[in-house]
Amino acid sequence: MELNNTAHAPLLDIQHVTYAYPLQKTQAEKDAPSPAVLRDVSLQIRQGEYIALLGHNGSGKSTLARLCNALLLPDRGRVLVAGQDTRDATQQQAIRQQIGMVFQNPDNQIIATVVEDDAAWSLALQGFPATLIRERVDAALAAVGLEHARHQMPHQLSGGQRQRLAIAGILALRPRCIIADEATSMLDPSSRQDIVALLSRLHREFGLTIIHVTHLLEEVVQAQRIVLMEQGQIVQEGTPATIWHDIERLRALKLIIPDTFTLTTRLRAAGFPLSAEAVTIDAIEKGLIGAESNY
Repeated sequence: MELNNTAHAPLLDIQHVTYAYPLQKTQAEKDAPSPAVLRDVSLQIRQGEYIALLGHNGSGKSTLARLCNALLLPDRGRVLVAGQDTRDATQQQAIRQQIGMVFQNPDNQIIATVVEDDAAWSLALQGFPATLIRERVDAALAAVGLEHARHQMPHQLSGGQRQRLAIAGILALRPRCIIADEATSMLDPSSRQDIVALLSRLHREFGLTIIHVTHLLEEVVQAQRIVLMEQGQIVQEGTPATIWHDIERLRALKLIIPDTFTLTTRLRAAGFPLSAEAVTIDAIEKGLIGAESNY
């Protein structure tokens, strides 16, 4: 499965963007501006990056995600996708083919009554030849581990499998980027881990740009860069290790601190030389084994 992986300029160039949702107002309120959800946000994302947009509910991260593929358009500033302005109506279809989105509820993205037909839906709608549709659907279902379920009805799948099907439908279009907008929020913990692992694998094996939108710290372990948002602005950017360094600040930003983060902090305080990346059970175990071997 080959995906477009050529770009020198940023794939996404968000330039001083401000956005406010239109509100129903009384006559007296009509002259008052709506409160901005995003305020002067600038961000560049290059092809092949794995980015996590992290913040609590209401921080503006999902709004920023929707601006990335022209589902929303900025009030001020610009969003460029491979140099194409999202406000240019003639470019919006091409932009959405490059930047696919996976939402919270997979049922809102499933249309057909058979798994393989659903994965093929967007291709068929655009008039792709049947042989090419078959080839791409086969590759997409294999990439998400659903080739065995191709003849099943989507409602027979688990929640995690339906989310995989939503991802397969996007993969069939051969995008350059997948935005997962709180895509695990309706899943059980095991399925949540599976989807996070799938996104990481798609990034690693196919060179896809991944923008993972979440409020869960444990989901951003594999990200190369975390963009931390609060009150419609970017308040910090950095590697996971950089962001995790100040747990008290993360608590102040209303983020839930996983038990593994707290465990790592306590172990370091007790004298164990764990690396900043040791925030998963496996990484903590390896760090402890390595520390023990040095004694």
